[in-house]
Amino acid sequence: MFERLKQFRELKRIQEKIKKEKIEAEKQGTKVVLGGNLEVIEIRLNPELDRETQEKVLKECFNEAISQIQQKTVGEIFKMIS
Repeated sequence: MFERLKQFRELKRIQEKIKKEKIEAEKQGTKVVLGGNLEVIEIRLNPELDRETQEKVLKECFNEAISQIQQKTVGEIFKMIS
């Protein structure tokens, strides 16, 4: 039981650490910055792109940033259990 409490505390520590992270993804002059808790911190659009391209690139940036956060989280959890 105490081992589970220890793991829970460690997971909370990891969660707090990841929450403080800032992840950036940039493509074709479009930039997205997310916090580790998936909060949008900044979006910078490229006015030179047409609407369709801008939407595509923005979606790619969000997906990349979310993927980076997920990878960091999994990496931290693996560190904890190894």
